[in-house]
Amino acid sequence: MSPLLEITDLRIEFRLATGTVTAADGVSLAVSAGETLAVVGESGSGKTATALSVLRLNPEPPCVYAGGEVLLDGRDLLRVSEKDLRRIRGNDVAMVFQDPMTSLNPLKRVGAQVAEVVRKHQSASRAAAREAAVAALREAGIPDPQRRAGQYPHQLSGGLRQRVMIAMALVGRPRVLIADEPTTALDVTVQARILELLVDLQRRHGMAIVLITHDLGVVAEVADRVVVLRSGQVVESGDVVSVFERPREDYTRDLLRATPKLERA
Repeated sequence: MSPLLEITDLRIEFRLATGTVTAADGVSLAVSAGETLAVVGESGSGKTATALSVLRLNPEPPCVYAGGEVLLDGRDLLRVSEKDLRRIRGNDVAMVFQDPMTSLNPLKRVGAQVAEVVRKHQSASRAAAREAAVAALREAGIPDPQRRAGQYPHQLSGGLRQRVMIAMALVGRPRVLIADEPTTALDVTVQARILELLVDLQRRHGMAIVLITHDLGVVAEVADRVVVLRSGQVVESGDVVSVFERPREDYTRDLLRATPKLERA
């Protein structure tokens, strides 16, 4: 199966007054429809900068894409116009961020925020957007979505806020979902439910998922393949079972030893 999203030899630099920091140094990876690719590594390994590059969300400046390609259906997203990129965001590629409290507007009801995404990407009426927002909240597993749609982010638990973020990401039916540490701030029970939700939604819609995480236990639960990053470079990649059972690199073995449990459910 040909890749839906492919990053080839990507180089990302942050050119600061104090010097240049290389966040990605020749990163290459690919993910196909219906597949989950995990990108793992310690803090500062370049995971998030690489993920943000797909939708060109790294701040420019100081970020400079110094080389490589980010291909969606063979089209380089690093070189499309901002107008075309706005059409792609949310429709073809969507993102779930780590902390919903910093991503959601605290002054707007959550239903209105999901409806705003619908109106932006689908040119729907207010009534239709509201209906679609409630349906998206329901699909994201939020109980009593009609009532919850009228609440503000601070009135929801961390798990429900993350479900709102998932609803916002998926309401446009994207073909690629990038999830950047989507369960880090949640307790273990809620984390498991969010992961189950993502897997279920993927099965229903056939989307590709790029999961950014430092938690190899999460990778063992949901990913098909894994890419290991260190200092902006890919040090190891392959299917999850092969990498976990027969890691080639000391760095990968160190990450595995630091993870308490790697058993699949």
